[in-house]
Amino acid sequence: MGAGPADSAYLTPGQAARMLGVSPKTVNRWATDKRIPCAMTLGGHRRFRLDVIRSVAASMGLQDPESVGEQPS
Repeated sequence: MGAGPADSAYLTPGQAARMLGVSPKTVNRWATDKRIPCAMTLGGHRRFRLDVIRSVAASMGLQDPESVGEQPS
């Protein structure tokens, strides 16, 4: 019934930036420009869905975005 843990994983701008090979400021700017979707925490911080960032990385032609951002078990 619910989504698995990998489906609901969220990344900070720094984690998303490492996956995409850009700076956290660039990731935040893309979110502001509505180029990538994000969620906002109650404290006003952006969080990015792991599956969306992987999709963006793949569309950028980055190698093996599936292995980047994996949470240790």
